[in-house]
Amino acid sequence: MLKYLKDLWNEAEAALFQTDPLELLRYRSNLLGADLRITNFGGGNTSSKYEATDPLTGKQVRVMAVKGSGGDLGSIKSSGFAVLYLDRLLSLESVYKGEAYEDEMVGLYPSCAFAGNTVATSIDTPLHAFLPFDHVDHLHPDWAIALAASRNGKAKMEEFNARYGRKLVWLPWQRPGFELGLMLRKAVTDHPGCDGILLASHGLFTWGNTQRESYLNSITIIDQLGDFVLSHQSKVVTFGGPRVQSRPDAQALALSILPKLRGKVGQQRRSIAHFDTSEETLTFVNSQWAKDLAALGTSCPDHFVRTRIAPLYADWDPTSGDTATLEAALDQALAAYREAYTRYYHAHKEPDSPPLRDQNPTVVLLPGIGMVAFGRSKKEARITSEFYRNAIRVMMGATAMAGEQDSPGPLPHAKDPARSDQFTSLHNYVALPPREAFRIEYWLLEEAKLRRLPPEKEFSRKIFLLVGAGAGIGRAAAVKLAAAGAHLMIADLSLEAAQQTAGLCAQAASDKEAVAFCEVDLRSRATITEAIQKTVMQFGGLDGVVNTAAIFLAPDSDILSEEHWRLTLEVNVTGNYFLAKEAFAVFAAQQLPASIVLTSSANAVVAKKGSEAYDVSKSAVNHLIGELAVGMAPLVRVNGVAPATVVSGSTMFPRDRVISSLRKYQLPFDESESTEQLRSRLAQFYADRTLLKLPIEPEHCAEAILFLASDRSARTSGCVIPVDGGLTDAFLR
Repeated sequence: MLKYLKDLWNEAEAALFQTDPLELLRYRSNLLGADLRITNFGGGNTSSKYEATDPLTGKQVRVMAVKGSGGDLGSIKSSGFAVLYLDRLLSLESVYKGEAYEDEMVGLYPSCAFAGNTVATSIDTPLHAFLPFDHVDHLHPDWAIALAASRNGKAKMEEFNARYGRKLVWLPWQRPGFELGLMLRKAVTDHPGCDGILLASHGLFTWGNTQRESYLNSITIIDQLGDFVLSHQSKVVTFGGPRVQSRPDAQALALSILPKLRGKVGQQRRSIAHFDTSEETLTFVNSQWAKDLAALGTSCPDHFVRTRIAPLYADWDPTSGDTATLEAALDQALAAYREAYTRYYHAHKEPDSPPLRDQNPTVVLLPGIGMVAFGRSKKEARITSEFYRNAIRVMMGATAMAGEQDSPGPLPHAKDPARSDQFTSLHNYVALPPREAFRIEYWLLEEAKLRRLPPEKEFSRKIFLLVGAGAGIGRAAAVKLAAAGAHLMIADLSLEAAQQTAGLCAQAASDKEAVAFCEVDLRSRATITEAIQKTVMQFGGLDGVVNTAAIFLAPDSDILSEEHWRLTLEVNVTGNYFLAKEAFAVFAAQQLPASIVLTSSANAVVAKKGSEAYDVSKSAVNHLIGELAVGMAPLVRVNGVAPATVVSGSTMFPRDRVISSLRKYQLPFDESESTEQLRSRLAQFYADRTLLKLPIEPEHCAEAILFLASDRSARTSGCVIPVDGGLTDAFLR
């Protein structure tokens, strides 16, 4: 009977895959990956050994399917598994020269591929191959790692076995690879009838004779481990009790510090932030033991590959401090962190180690406020925060299992008891030695995995606020920016239109977490401020602003009303000014180069009857671009685009205005024609007045916006680019 987990196995659904062991493995893997208490994102691996027809001989052979390198159990498809000849894998033992050479074995795995399978083979492949079971699950549940990362972990495991009738075996720490595969085989040989292996400072191995049995064994043991660990946690004060309380103004402090923090950690490479105020995070960062436990670093290799060897802890007093106090504490902590990380690298690097990476932290702990995690995308930042919450739960469980009866002798985590002093223990929690952490973080095989990642796109790691992106040019620019890797806050007067654009951008980016949306009214500075604040809280900062929003109020008569004049200038000029000024406050806090792109018009330099307010407002925008470029230099580039009339997709051209324009220019039309047909007729009329005779579409203006927003125009500021097809009336004199 499960107490905490849920048996998700559906016999009817599983029956659909009974004749396809690979699909059944995919099904089992997806179920295990569906619960982050069982394993974290991208962590763990599963395998199945079964009979398959060799395409070369037509005979039945034994193969093993195992999760490919970099895959995620929760979302993996059958195509994500490496399938290999099992006998060839096992035969590699005959050429194995020992632990010092185990990385060489990885280059031999592709030669074992079955039926031309080309999935990148995981370094954990031999761990599954040498275990004599048909189906194996290697998982990283927090409850298991809590036991594996406890000073008294081996003794507590025996206590667990006795309480639940289990036969788990303790295996000292060993970096994943060929050597660990042989150690696992020896462990089950030396302990007949064992039903699982607990890897010190790492995770859990379980198995079964069938896919169903393997799944059930895994979730049952993990559920029992949860019951064991949580029963200890219920009897202690977590992390020594609170040192501080959460600030009532924590959200406001986070809003103030996020751009500054993002700028400080992004001088070498920008990143996207995720702000975490979960209960377990606040329990940890506000606790008595947080500073010292954080300094030890994490235990499970899957954790610190993302969270680095340790987070940054801002040692400040949230009971009396303000933003300036916090910023000073962060400056001091960052300087110390970078220095310590550089020492860590040089102390452990080897001749073939990858170069020193960014010395900045990916996790920042803020007592009284919460946790900020950084990544190259919002999704990665969120996952990084989840990984550190995994680490918090591990430390929570390990510290809860401390006892007076604990032996002061060598830690059981080291293969060689004489080297157990390399492992550091605090409050019963055991962290990996820095040397072992380095051997994971700067492992050439991990480096190879990083190099297999797709190259970053042009706007990756950049955050943009797009105002007026609910339709027309703004929507086109938003979709292009999303496809080019940008993180976007889509803002529009119509919240529904903003949401629709956000959906299109999520599709273009194949990442819904990279896009958010909100409502904004350029007549209200308060809503402008709110849109920028939402952007900062969502992504951590701001790298660019694009505004395509404007209004054109056609006069009802030859006399322009005062209200039309006032409203046009308020939206088209004053709105742009306040938008730029509010954004600049974030840019100044970040101290990272940024860009603003505003939308002018060919009308800015072409005088016409009946559009005085609009034309004058756009002339003012042209001059405002220059003024802002001067005032915000050198940190911010300010440029603009000046389209000729864009009819397609524009909210400024509803049907009645199109008809009014057709009548104004005495163009023939039929009332029965669709709005799009009428727009097309009007657009072609405007096009015929240009040199190129081609209508201006939103996508054409969007291309110019992307150019000005990108580093391709890094030496351009104060410029307005015409996108008018060669409108001679708009040529500058």
